[in-house]
Parts: sequence; structure tokens; C-alpha cells
Amino acid sequence: MSPLSSPATPTILLVEDDQMDVMNVQRELRKQNINVPLTHARNGREALNMLRGENGEPKIARPSLVMLDLNMPRLNGLELLKILREDPEFSNLNVFIMTTSDLDVDRSGASSLGVSGYIIKPLTFDSFGGEGGGTIDGFSLFLDLLKLKQ
Repeated sequence: MSPLSSPATPTILLVEDDQMDVMNVQRELRKQNINVPLTHARNGREALNMLRGENGEPKIARPSLVMLDLNMPRLNGLELLKILREDPEFSNLNVFIMTTSDLDVDRSGASSLGVSGYIIKPLTFDSFGGEGGGTIDGFSLFLDLLKLKQ
């Protein structure tokens, strides 16, 4: 093992308030044969508490990737991302935005905060290969990063 490789098992932190979307992500990851532990937070505040081990939440191991919904109660995706980027412990996390919004304002806000990719929901990974280059590229990068970490 090289000094730069990580002995830790890769993990995903999924920050999503819609249970149907959580189930969809789980199903699609299985279809892609990506078998990494998935930790779920229902909103940005819960995710932040889990990452930091605050407010009664046990601290989780640093995730390999974060899949982050934009529109959530309490602390939305862009607000959480801004906090993470300002925190030295989490500033370089690979974060993929997962949203129904294809608005330029959301894309530019995410881009300015250094996201790794922008994936449009619903996630149906079988349908990649048609239109919507940003979505295809974002998810392809997501899959490549996960496969490298397995």
C-alpha cells in the first residue's frame, strides 16, 4: 500500500430528505455493483451534527463522498456546502449535488463552492448517454471516484 492510499473502507454520506430518493440511490448503486456503506442524514443540520459529532449525534467516519440534495429543511444543501468548505477538516470533501433543479443560479452557486459534480434527479443511471452533459459527466465522475476507492 502506498503512503497516499487510505486503508479505510470507502463510504458515502447521503444528505436527502425524501425517502423515495434515498431508496432510489440505494437501488441504483446496487445496479452499478457499488457496495459501499451509505450513511443517511435527513437534512443539512443532521449531516453537520454527524460529521462533527455534535448535538447528541455520534461522530461518523469522514465519508469518501457526499451526495447532497439542495432543497431540504433546516439547513439546505448550499448552506451546508458553504459550512463544509469553510471547515478545514471537511473543505476538500468530494461533494456531488443531487437535485431536481437545473437552474443556472443553483448550478453557479454549487460551482462557486467547488462541487465535484451536479446530478439531476431522478437518478436513473441506465438513462445516461443521451442529453444533459453535465448530469452524465457528474455521475460518471461520481462512479469513477467510488470504483477507485473500493
